[in-house]
Amino acid sequence: MDLELKIFSGSANFELSSDISRHAGVPLGKMEAARFSDGETRISIDDNVRGSDVFIIQPTAPPVNESVMELLIIIDALRRASAGRITAVMPYYGYARQDRKSEPRVPITAKLIANLITAAGAKRVLALDLHAAQIQGFFDIPVDHLYATPVFLEYFKDRSNTVVVSPDAGGVERARAFGKRMTSELAIVDKRRPKPNQSEILNLIGDVEGKRAVIVDDIVDTAGTIVQVAALLKKNGAKEILCVCTHAILSGDAKAKIEDSAISKIITTDTIYHAQLPPKILKLSVAGLLADAIKRIHANESVSSLFV
Repeated sequence: MDLELKIFSGSANFELSSDISRHAGVPLGKMEAARFSDGETRISIDDNVRGSDVFIIQPTAPPVNESVMELLIIIDALRRASAGRITAVMPYYGYARQDRKSEPRVPITAKLIANLITAAGAKRVLALDLHAAQIQGFFDIPVDHLYATPVFLEYFKDRSNTVVVSPDAGGVERARAFGKRMTSELAIVDKRRPKPNQSEILNLIGDVEGKRAVIVDDIVDTAGTIVQVAALLKKNGAKEILCVCTHAILSGDAKAKIEDSAISKIITTDTIYHAQLPPKILKLSVAGLLADAIKRIHANESVSSLFV
């Protein structure tokens, strides 16, 4: 595009934003994010963005409500500063798990967040491993949906004697796609979720005996599911148990659960900031992937080669 490329960062994951900026070869824009004494977010854009192609990087990670509100306020500030185009770069899309009416009188919050982002003034969204692919359809603006699979595949050089495991029926499509690229067999765990953040493991479909089992999920929050799945896999003779997840929220005592579990290692990405991670958790960077997408979107080039 003829518009000047500018990249700004919210406060949710400044480390990732800095890495994206470095990979893209574009310095982060100057912006002040502060709080009024009552906790209200105050944003001031200190660079001229008039007519620019602006990308704002802000995963709506915990504290989710503050991250969402900050993103909306930054978008509004950029719109009122006459930015030419505003793209919300959301490495992690909060509220994505509320993507349908699972029971009467509950909201579809993933759609509400989409409405708010659009109303604030974003013209495009760049997301990574959405919890449900249909969330793209909640927006009336273009959405580029990337996958962290290329980053994970780079880690798995040795793919022999491996079975990919879906921790529930809802994740079968994700696990099957990953397994296809790993040229591995697929196993499925039958799980029930009686309450939010609670899971009940019932059955294992597939053979894991004597094999390296790789659990594939998009989000690890309380870690209850993957810890139970790992116990089931070990009981069924898995030789080694790994887990691949894009977004490691790790709320509550999740880190302690993981350390005490049968899981050998969790391979995750840096979409959510953690000052420190326990030894069993390995963090890979998606900064290069997101930077490539930003440069391609700015140049009006296809990003489909980044979709795996």
